[in-house]
Amino acid sequence: MSIREILRMGDERLLRVAEPVPTSLFASEALRALIADLRDTMAAASGAGIAAPQIGVNLRVVIFGGTGPNPRYPDAPGIPFTVLCNPVLEPLSDARQAGWEGCLSVPGLRGEVPRFTHLRYGGQDADGAAFERTVEGFHARVVQHECDHLDGILYPRRIEDLTNFGFTDVLFPALVA
Repeated sequence: MSIREILRMGDERLLRVAEPVPTSLFASEALRALIADLRDTMAAASGAGIAAPQIGVNLRVVIFGGTGPNPRYPDAPGIPFTVLCNPVLEPLSDARQAGWEGCLSVPGLRGEVPRFTHLRYGGQDADGAAFERTVEGFHARVVQHECDHLDGILYPRRIEDLTNFGFTDVLFPALVA
C-alpha cells in the first residue's frame, strides 16, 4: 500500500497505551490496509517488526518477521511473518537474557535489553481468529519489543546498564560498513 512516516522517540504519541482492535475492524479493508502499510514501512526500514503506534495508529496491532535476511540483524534467525492483534504475553519462566536491540523509532542507537527467553503469546490475526505460539530466543525478544510499543514503552526504558547504550555505527561498525 504505502510507506508511512515512523514516529521517533520524543513524539508523545509513542507514550500512549494503544486501544484494543474492536471486533468490527477484523477482516475489514481498513485493517488490511493498515497491515499492508505496516509491512511496507517495516520492509523499507529493514525492520524486524513494527507496531501500529509507531506510524501514529493507536491500535493494539504489531507485525514482525517474514522479511528474510535483515541488514540490521544479519545473524538473527528467521521468524515467520505474523500479524498479532490484541496480544497477550505469558513468560514461561523467570529466565531472562540481555541482548542488543534497536528500534525504528530510535534510529541510529542500540541498547542491551534483558528480555524473557521463553514465552507464550496469543492474540488474533487480521480476520479475528485467535491463535497462540510458544517461542524462545530472538522470536521471543521481537514479540516483547513490539508489544512494549502498545503500552507506550520504548526499549531504552528497559536498559539496565546505560554503558550498554550507544550509536550503532560506534558499537557495531560492521553493520553500517
